[in-house]
Amino acid sequence: MDLELKGKVALVTGSSKGLGNAIALALQAEGCTVVLNARSVTALQTAAQKMGVTCFAGDVSVEAHALDIIHRIVARHGGLDIVVCNAGSGASVPPGQETWEEWDRMLGINLRSTVNIVGAARSALASRNGVALCISSICGSAALGAPLAYSAAKAALNSYVRGISRVLAREGVRINALSPGNVLFEGSGWEKRLRTNPLETEDMLKREVALQRLGTAEEIANVAAFLCSPKSGFITGEVLVADGGQLRN
Repeated sequence: MDLELKGKVALVTGSSKGLGNAIALALQAEGCTVVLNARSVTALQTAAQKMGVTCFAGDVSVEAHALDIIHRIVARHGGLDIVVCNAGSGASVPPGQETWEEWDRMLGINLRSTVNIVGAARSALASRNGVALCISSICGSAALGAPLAYSAAKAALNSYVRGISRVLAREGVRINALSPGNVLFEGSGWEKRLRTNPLETEDMLKREVALQRLGTAEEIANVAAFLCSPKSGFITGEVLVADGGQLRN
């Protein structure tokens, strides 16, 4: 299917590796001019060189960095059609052991980073009837044993998407969230669990996931590309789950 994305300018945050890079590759395959972003300059430049695309390093949980990145993209490419807010991390302390510093850190990585990028890109997206996609997690929809601060930040992200969608719609901008379940890719937590506890992981998948397997980054990236495309033009303010049938509510 042609997703009608050829020639669109797309920024993907947190895209030097993992799911973010898979999304960037999917958008590039659909004809987008892709811009990568991450905090690690070395990893980012390596990924950008491999794809042959532009990259801008920066910590998008800092508003000034987000504003600068968007300004540089518009100056370089003449505009911006798509932002995929993928920057985030689930690495935190066990539930109940959070400090205020940890709450702030996790909210910064998983919520403020998205709010900053969407705010910084709002005018550019509005001028081109653009799209924002926020990568959330099923941990924001149910208590699944994930770090509490991470789960709460993703729940807040989902609420933000639902609320801001009505405001952005009046400006011609769509925004949705994509909530993946357990996804396997190089360097992921599931890669480590498969290596260290394969039987326990297999048992969990059989017990909790309808499809009884882990998802792939490419499967999630394909859904992301669809949500960024005109083919999903009547969808906004939604939190779409792609978890192999794990959530039961």
